[in-house]
Amino acid sequence: MRRTLTLITALACALAVAPPAHAVPPLPDPDRPIGWGEHATGGAGGPVHVVTTRKELKDALATGGPKTIHVRGTIYGNQTDDGVLLGEQDYAPGYDLGKYLACFVGGKVWSDQAHAWCGQMRRLRQTGSNNQKRQIQLTVPSDTTLLGIGADARLEGVFLSVNTGSNIIVRGLELESPIDHFTSWDPGDGESGSWNARFKAFGIVTGSRIWIDHCAFTDGQRLDRDAPTGPNGKPVNRHDGLLDIEDGSDLITVSYNRFVNHDKNMLVGSGDGRGDRDRGKLRVTYYGNLFDGVSQRSPRVRYGAVHVFNNYYRGSMTGEQPLVSNDLGGPSHYLGLGIESRVYSEHNAFEYDGPQDIVVQNWNAHRFFDRRSWFNGRPVDVVAVARRKFEAAKAAELAKAAAAGSAPPAWTALEFTTDVGWAPAEVYAYRPLVNANLVKRTVLEHAGPAALDLPAPG
Repeated sequence: MRRTLTLITALACALAVAPPAHAVPPLPDPDRPIGWGEHATGGAGGPVHVVTTRKELKDALATGGPKTIHVRGTIYGNQTDDGVLLGEQDYAPGYDLGKYLACFVGGKVWSDQAHAWCGQMRRLRQTGSNNQKRQIQLTVPSDTTLLGIGADARLEGVFLSVNTGSNIIVRGLELESPIDHFTSWDPGDGESGSWNARFKAFGIVTGSRIWIDHCAFTDGQRLDRDAPTGPNGKPVNRHDGLLDIEDGSDLITVSYNRFVNHDKNMLVGSGDGRGDRDRGKLRVTYYGNLFDGVSQRSPRVRYGAVHVFNNYYRGSMTGEQPLVSNDLGGPSHYLGLGIESRVYSEHNAFEYDGPQDIVVQNWNAHRFFDRRSWFNGRPVDVVAVARRKFEAAKAAELAKAAAAGSAPPAWTALEFTTDVGWAPAEVYAYRPLVNANLVKRTVLEHAGPAALDLPAPG
């Protein structure tokens, strides 16, 4: 779809005067999204519900028709209707992580016969996971606005989700990612095995026309680095993504949010083999967001036409959430390019006290564009990093196939290009900031719930 800019918008862009370099400009329109999710109106015109507990929120979400829900104070996903906070042993009495791990012989192969308790641990882990999911998952229906009111509006341990819903707005909330008490160990995932936590802070499945704005996403005080050590010598991963967009979701804008101290941050598209669902969809715009101490996937894109501009990324090898880039032997990256992704990046500010390769990771993606982004305040050729990683992966696959006498993967016949097949200016009106310090200051001032400054209701 191609939309011509209106005469009014064109004149406004032509006549607008850029603010002085020292000034932090106001947002273009703080009450309307720009980008792929620009047509989201949420629950406009419907009644307003004020909620302070999980039960009240669940009941308000279940009401029909357009609606706006005001969240006051902290709502706990693990809290029962009578006020009791549930923990691991409430969901699965007798479950023990150490006993569960002991049933993987050598940390590699599960065996019910390894110990007398192994069959029981296997069943308890699955039962506990299902019980916790039923408790903490709250689904946002179509035509809904979910709005945090006051400085303390937050969802703690809630698995907020959209499942086939459309026309949804979520603003002004702090979302603390749920702890998965029953995360599973997969010894065959990657070279050294991997943990697979189940619960996200916010998961969007087959959702459309969605605006997520001025929220804060975090692991709170329970970082994965403080978890017990697993068979691969790394801490047990108890958190899944902070904001994952999957299964043909479409027309989404993510603006002026804070993503802080997390590992696997955001997916766009959940699997290489899901092109039948995702091709032509997964259109997402990210702008004005802060990614602070986020190890990877900001975002990690498969198939989608994704616009990433005026975001501020910062991380450190020695910070609260240490980042180790690929060139240093680690998994950390800011932008992740996956199968058939079409990412259009521009004017993003990246900071890191290690190699600049952290700006992008490439999983066989041959299309990527970046315009005038910065690394530690200086211009950086993000395209060159993406191209280098594509060519290295391609050479490795061709050599592997030649040694085995087999045909190489089809993607190795592709050539890297900056033509991603679309341009944001052909689809919607926007005007990026073009100064690195101004991007940084604007994001730090405007991103997060506090900047939305909505008064608490009387």
